Amino acid sequence: MGRSTERYPTLATLYQRYLSDQASANFVKAVAASYTVGTLERLAECGQRNTRRAATMALGFLGDYASNQTMGRRLSDDDRGVRILAENGIRELWFRDGSDAQRQSLQIIIRLNNSLQPVPAERKVSELIDEAPFFAEAWNQRAIALFQRNRFDESANDCFQTLELNPYHFGAAVGMGQCYLELHDPIGALDSFRRALKLHPGLEDVRAQVSYLERALEGK
Repeated sequence: MGRSTERYPTLATLYQRYLSDQASANFVKAVAASYTVGTLERLAECGQRNTRRAATMALGFLGDYASNQTMGRRLSDDDRGVRILAENGIRELWFRDGSDAQRQSLQIIIRLNNSLQPVPAERKVSELIDEAPFFAEAWNQRAIALFQRNRFDESANDCFQTLELNPYHFGAAVGMGQCYLELHDPIGALDSFRRALKLHPGLEDVRAQVSYLERALEGK
């Protein structure tokens, strides 16, 4: 009991030190020496504000896809600092599923999508999905490639599959909404954007889009 209560403020102290020196590598090393990922998950859920911030930031560095649910819930945390750290960290967790080779393939696919090369991206990511159909981010990356090729219906389907595998993937919900806009389906778009906001209430651009679509549909 004494050991547990001693360690709780230690994490907040390490976080305060990081805020002063911005030495993230030192922060990660110190946290990893004292805390398991499971303990960090518990502290992210129920610690004091600075402890939740520290635990959320640490999970972004030390966690893997298994911490996705904890990080996803922190997107709706009462504290804005926790929400920001959760948004940054959860994206990293989405890339940490699968084997090392599958993660390397995903990084190549992301670079192809980012450089607007959707044809080779789609080909390579389809191979990855065949090999690892559980890899939610692979489906999301194929949705991005398909969207770039104006294949909006297929892209929306892959966004849906992403959310089936990873119900916290707010990016896929936003992407599905964009697909429905391109397909001239404002009701489908509104439902998707509302889903994204439920997952991540801090998406202000999406909130504005929801307000616009609600007004437009009320006027019909």
